[in-house]
Amino acid sequence: MPSLVELVHRIDTATPPGRDRAVDGLRALAIAGVVLGHWLVTALVAGGDTLRAGSPLRVMPELAPVSWVLQTLAVFFLVGGLVNGRRRGPYGAWLKARTARLFRPVGALAGVWAVAAGAMFVSGAELETVRTLGTLVVSPLWFLLVFALLTAATPLVSRLHPAWPLAAVACADLVRYGLGGPSWAGWVNVVAGWLVPYCLGLTWAARGLPGRAAGWGLVAGGGLAAIGLVAWGGYPAAMVGVPGAPVSNLDPPTLAAVAFGLAQCGAAALLAGPLRRLLARPAAWAAVAAVNLAAMTVFLWHQTAMIAVTVAGLHAGGRLPGLHTAPDGLGWVAARLAWLPAFAVALALCCLLFHTYERSSVRAPRRRVEP
Repeated sequence: MPSLVELVHRIDTATPPGRDRAVDGLRALAIAGVVLGHWLVTALVAGGDTLRAGSPLRVMPELAPVSWVLQTLAVFFLVGGLVNGRRRGPYGAWLKARTARLFRPVGALAGVWAVAAGAMFVSGAELETVRTLGTLVVSPLWFLLVFALLTAATPLVSRLHPAWPLAAVACADLVRYGLGGPSWAGWVNVVAGWLVPYCLGLTWAARGLPGRAAGWGLVAGGGLAAIGLVAWGGYPAAMVGVPGAPVSNLDPPTLAAVAFGLAQCGAAALLAGPLRRLLARPAAWAAVAAVNLAAMTVFLWHQTAMIAVTVAGLHAGGRLPGLHTAPDGLGWVAARLAWLPAFAVALALCCLLFHTYERSSVRAPRRRVEP
């Protein structure tokens, strides 16, 4: 069995010399933001025989700025555009490989949760508990559907300027909020909203990442627009959904969320250089490569890891602070932070068990590190 130093060296030497490691670094940061965001803003509150969902953002709206740091979906779509914009080979074979990478691991998740849901019903679990847990697991899957759609449409949108989907988002919000139109008009934004950073990624794949002036321009312009829309446009301060809130910035995406995403894209462009220098170090690159090779497994199973720790804790010790209690103050936040290592260990175990479904086609002992 190779030592850690040997494994790090093997990963570094297996990486193609021309690979832009900054792109993988950005993807790893986006994954970390999503995982930590879900773990910190999702509460499973035990009451009697039922688990129900809650959020500290509902009780402590002053924590909304935290969601601005951890809501990193725009970076996911930006990186997707950067990677897909550099595709090589026939479109059909490329699309088949990309979609298989996205959806093959979903089958394992669906199978495990079908068995788990059946076992919960047989054991007498409340319907609300099963629904709450199932929703937490299934709700992130919308991302895969949208990402797969944009991936398939890459040849059609490769020359689409990001300003066009941005205008579509603004029009949809004007109809539903400014003119009192139907709420379903906002569902245009599910595609148009994420098409903005995706098209930006496609543009940068063709022309190269922008300079510092353009990066700072996106950070300032997108950030100020998002702040203005929250302060004077009536948009929620939280960049994630809050249970019970009349409007969500993500369900579907609002103009405020898209403006904020543009600021994130500018920050990503500014971070690319420092990340590239950092990831030239074999140890740092090995950690980022490991996250990228298991990106879909981490994304699909991180909620299951949190649920597993929560249920195990409930059976072992009853209602534990930060794990089963209502998010009613900063004490809950401190307790939840203390549970993060346990969630991480559970997620690592899930990756060991189910990573094979993401990379099952790899056979060679010396493999290239792929996006």
